[in-house]
Amino acid sequence: MSGTVNLLTTDQLLEVLNHRDEKLIDHIKQALSIPNEPEELLTRDEACKFLKINSSTLWTWTNKGIVTAYGISNRRYYKRSELLQTLIKLNK
Repeated sequence: MSGTVNLLTTDQLLEVLNHRDEKLIDHIKQALSIPNEPEELLTRDEACKFLKINSSTLWTWTNKGIVTAYGISNRRYYKRSELLQTLIKLNK
């Protein structure tokens, strides 16, 4: 039975391990990544219907920073993905 033994310095070993870790992290990120879909913006009414809440609750959540509103002029919009993330946080 023949085998080879490779001797590595500490720096070489750290480099090998870092490279392996980077590959693993990239693989995990790729597996968990969500496809890049265009961001869906919801109006106040649509956000209320989506969350099944009334407009005063949405106003309170916006002022408390629970949800983020985006606006143009006097119109307010909410990102559907952020509303979903907020719900996930509340359920944990």
